[in-house]
Amino acid sequence: MKKLRILVAKPGLDGHDRGAKVVARALRDAGMEVIYTGLHQTPEMIVDAAIQEDVDAIGLSILSGAHMTIFPRVLELLREKGVEHILVFGGGIIPDEDIEKLDALGIGRLFTPGTPTTEIISYLEETFEDRAD
Repeated sequence: MKKLRILVAKPGLDGHDRGAKVVARALRDAGMEVIYTGLHQTPEMIVDAAIQEDVDAIGLSILSGAHMTIFPRVLELLREKGVEHILVFGGGIIPDEDIEKLDALGIGRLFTPGTPTTEIISYLEETFEDRAD
């Protein structure tokens, strides 16, 4: 299987990126190619980078409370650009009822603080295990 390419991004004004960096490092250590876009990314910047980098998935780290705006906007942009096959998953401080709503929109798994990085790695490996090289 070819290496998974994952874009990790911190959208919005939230400046807390330790979790995103920990996840990025764990994914890289698990053999995935990781592109970390840094802080203060707009949904447009994130989707453009995902297309340029030809990623399999976008991982968004949102601690600012803007998850109900940012996740749907990223999905909308992916659809508009014809790359809705790119998986969008993420993490942050997201209430259970919002996780259910985002799941219904087509967002992949959402991880809350304290989730072991091994769980995130397993989710991505299992999600893409059947893909062709």
